Amino acid sequence: MGVFHCPLTAVAYEAEGCIRCGLCTARTREEAVEASKILREYLKTHASARQQQYTIQKIAVCGKGGVGKSTAASLLARSLAEYGYNLLVLDMDESNPGLYRQFGFEKEPMPLMKMLDRFSLGEAAPYTAWLTQDKIALEDIPEEYLLADDKLKFMMIGKIEDPFQGCACSMADVARDLMIKLDIKDKEIVIVDQEAGVESFGRGVERGVDTVVVIVEPSIESIAVADKIRYMAEGIGIARIRAILNKVPSEAVARKVVQELSQKGIKHLGVVYLDSQLSDVALEGGMLGESKARKRMRTITRLMLDESEMKYILPTDMPGALVFDSFGQE
Repeated sequence: MGVFHCPLTAVAYEAEGCIRCGLCTARTREEAVEASKILREYLKTHASARQQQYTIQKIAVCGKGGVGKSTAASLLARSLAEYGYNLLVLDMDESNPGLYRQFGFEKEPMPLMKMLDRFSLGEAAPYTAWLTQDKIALEDIPEEYLLADDKLKFMMIGKIEDPFQGCACSMADVARDLMIKLDIKDKEIVIVDQEAGVESFGRGVERGVDTVVVIVEPSIESIAVADKIRYMAEGIGIARIRAILNKVPSEAVARKVVQELSQKGIKHLGVVYLDSQLSDVALEGGMLGESKARKRMRTITRLMLDESEMKYILPTDMPGALVFDSFGQE
C-alpha cells in the first residue's frame, strides 16, 4: 500500500491538523466510508466563508478523460484575459502534454515537480522558500516556473515521463498547498487544468478553489463522472459547480444532456458545439484562432462572471439553464 496523503495535510494521526476521522488508519471499506463521511462533514462545516463568497478567484476545470478539458481551459483563460483579467494557468495533468502550445508558447516552463528530490535527477535544488510563505501572491512565484505573455502566466506541475517514477501524490500535495496559499487580488484569476476523473478530489487538490467547471461531452459516462465530481466538490465545501457541454452535435442532444445534468442538480453555463477547427488544432498542436467554439466560450465566460455577481437567476422554463438562449448555435 502506498503512502497515505491526508486531505487536511496532517503528517500523522493526532498530529497538528488531524481531526481524528480515521481515514489514514482505516483497514476495511466500511471504516474508510465512515471516515470519509466525517471528513466530508468537517470540510462542509468549515467552508461557510467560501460558500458565501461569489467572487471567482480560483477555478478547477475537471471532467472525464477526453472531453476536452485542456481546450476548454485554454479558451476560458483567453476569454477571461479579453475581459481584462490577469490569468495564472496551472497544468495539473501529469499525463497529457501540450497545453502550453495552446497558449502559443514554444517550450515548457520548469515544472514544480523539480522541487521534489525524486524528480530532480541530481540537478541543483531550486529555490523553494517562496512555497513556505503563509500567503503567495502571483508575483512571488519565481520566473523559472512561469511562461508569460501579456495578461497570462502559465505553469505546470510536471509529467510522468519514465517507468517507475512512482505515483503523482506528492506532486498533488505541492499543487494543493499552492492553491490554498495563493493570495489572489482583484482582476486576477487562477485556472487549474485537472487530471481526468475524480482522483484529485481524493487528494484534496481542489480544497483551495472556489469554482469547479465540469466539461461534459454527450455520453452517459461523462455525465456520471460529472455527477461524481459534483458530489466530491460539495463534500469539500465548494458551492459553485457548473457544467460546460462540449463536442455537442445538435441542439436536440444538448437538451437531453442538460436534462440529465439538471436531474442531478448540476447547472450548466452553455454549450460548445462540434467544431472542425478544434479538431484541426488538436491534430497540429498550437493556438486556436477565431472560431465558433471561441465565440461560444466568450459568451459562456461572460455569463459565468455575471452569475458570480448575482446578475442572473435561473429561468423558470428551463431547469438547469442559466440563460434563455444557451442552446442557440452561432
